[in-house]
Amino acid sequence: LQVPHAPSQPPAGNESRRFTNKHSKKALKASLTLGILLGMFFVAWLPFFITNVAQAVCGCVPAGFFDVLTWLGYCNSTMNPIIYPLFMRDFKRAMGKFLPCCRRSAEPRPSAISLSMRNSNSGPRAAASLKNVL
Repeated sequence: LQVPHAPSQPPAGNESRRFTNKHSKKALKASLTLGILLGMFFVAWLPFFITNVAQAVCGCVPAGFFDVLTWLGYCNSTMNPIIYPLFMRDFKRAMGKFLPCCRRSAEPRPSAISLSMRNSNSGPRAAASLKNVL
């Protein structure tokens, strides 16, 4: 006795399939970015922490080697601003608004007053009081 196989997607499933595919691509990209960031973190800092524990236990780590591993960890911090814009469009767009080297010529530079207004929740009253202070 065989049961007929029902289709898993409804006839209008093309849109939902596209929606799912778009989100799965975003999730895959986010996972890849997170994997790279964590991988870089472990490659840079794990030797430092292992050496730090070894130094506390036996005192057998040369000072120069310990300094090299410390600077390897510091280099990880310099890699984050490079990795984020490579893999995250939103981060790149946000940084482009504030850094003059990355801004497009059509985009005006935000003023300090407009930034403070955007970040505050007090509305137009803050602008009036800010003008009185200036």
